[in-house]
Amino acid sequence: MSGVHGVELGVFVFFFLLVTVMGFVAARWRRGEHLDSLDEWGLGGRSFGTFVSWFLIGGDIYTAYTFVAVPALLYAGNMIGFFAVPYTIILYPIIFVFLPRLWSVSHRHGYVTPADFIRGRFGSKGLALAVAVTGVLATMPYIALQLVGIQVVLEVMGIGNGSDSWFVKDLPLLIAFAVLAAYTYSSGLRAPALIAFVKDTLIYIVIIVAVIYLPTKLGGWDGIFAAAKTSFGHANDAAVAAGKPPSAGIIPAQPLHWAYVSLALGSALALFMYPHSLTGVLASKNRSVIRRNASLLPAYSFLLGLLALLGFAAVAAGVKTDNAQLAVPLMFRAMFPDWFAGVAFAAIAIGALVPAAIMSIAAANLWTRNVYKAFINPTATPKQEARQSKLISLVVKFGALIFVVALPNEFAINLQLLGGVWILQTLPALVGGLYTRWFHRYALLAGWAVGMVYGTWVAYIQPSAADPHAHFGSSLAVVPLTDTKGYIALTAFVLNMVVVVLATLAMRALKVSEGVDETRPDDYHADAGDPGVHEVPLEEPGTAPATG
Repeated sequence: MSGVHGVELGVFVFFFLLVTVMGFVAARWRRGEHLDSLDEWGLGGRSFGTFVSWFLIGGDIYTAYTFVAVPALLYAGNMIGFFAVPYTIILYPIIFVFLPRLWSVSHRHGYVTPADFIRGRFGSKGLALAVAVTGVLATMPYIALQLVGIQVVLEVMGIGNGSDSWFVKDLPLLIAFAVLAAYTYSSGLRAPALIAFVKDTLIYIVIIVAVIYLPTKLGGWDGIFAAAKTSFGHANDAAVAAGKPPSAGIIPAQPLHWAYVSLALGSALALFMYPHSLTGVLASKNRSVIRRNASLLPAYSFLLGLLALLGFAAVAAGVKTDNAQLAVPLMFRAMFPDWFAGVAFAAIAIGALVPAAIMSIAAANLWTRNVYKAFINPTATPKQEARQSKLISLVVKFGALIFVVALPNEFAINLQLLGGVWILQTLPALVGGLYTRWFHRYALLAGWAVGMVYGTWVAYIQPSAADPHAHFGSSLAVVPLTDTKGYIALTAFVLNMVVVVLATLAMRALKVSEGVDETRPDDYHADAGDPGVHEVPLEEPGTAPATG
């Protein structure tokens, strides 16, 4: 793994340069009169149709780390690693039901972030700030994990290996994200939207070729599953001999069934709470685009299922590595010609650039709308907002880069465990607010705080399998009052909801002010062309933002 293959590197560089050019060209693609507003820079003019949105949202959800981590779990014999497939299946009906309502009210009032909606719905800057801070906290390690995905590819290609200098070793990564920062600053959301075409096309080509070609070399899928079962059996025998419980297998053991179910359900509920996921949705041009995409995006679930099986294929191919994240890239290098391995590595790296760009834009928009405009400069013009988001998007990328370069990869991975725990605590305010104002704003804030504290603490005290003294070692923990393990985020969410309901009853009994709701019932059904909707993307520079 120490030598650099020229053909692999050449193909990789070609595709990287291609998407770099596309990133800068995107500034003129489907452009309005200017990029000096968050509607244009941060939401692509709110004008993306079904085709563009399908690539953008899919490219946002299925990140480089997804394409590295999911098969890595199965390669390591993690019996619940396949939960990622059912959770995406559960996800899309949820999108179909509630996201069109969010699109409508956001377009009617010019909301750019989910926290904008929370402020308008509940009349609470404090609750909006809590949602915004949670979104930024959950997004930062997510961006860092995209860098981890690129690092995996660079390591397998041998770039930087054998060097004692951190600068030489991480220079390619620094260059990649400097370029990403430049074209994101220049083009905004249009850059990842355009690059997503290349990313998704490459991913589909690589995965389809792999699942057809690899079985012909590894004895068919029967042979692949048999090899995985044998390998995991040997690993379990060794664990038992060492006095440890068996931990590897093809399907979850009975004690882990609830863990599997809770991970799938909790992850499905959490995924579209992330601000970057909602950014792609709010960039759609009408409600029908969202519903059509909820029907079409399950094609990615099919792709994810095929991808997961590559973890078993790596076992059958005899790949040996202590770092399971390297398993599939190493298999591609061993089983395919250099040029195709280069295509696969480029697909993974570009798969990091698209979501990283969207995530940084979403985090920057949260800062601009819900901190800068809400508390620092309430009279900020659209141009000032756009400038602020552009600068903060650079800060966010730089912070994620520091995460990866200065700290062990496990640190970013462990913090990402908290991402799902944190972001799920915003669901009562966001989804609940789309249907009712019965929940009191202070009750929602109290429930959020309890869920955040409980979830963070329980995640902190979880040891890892390799180190019983480590922290943030698992996303699973024993559910209170039971002896069954479940997803920490879902347990914290249930506790959050209990507090919200009880506190709401108390606040209503005490007749505490509920705040002013600036939305109206018909706002949640508004569509493109309705009064107050189509005007939003057409604001001229210097006019007051339509945020109510």
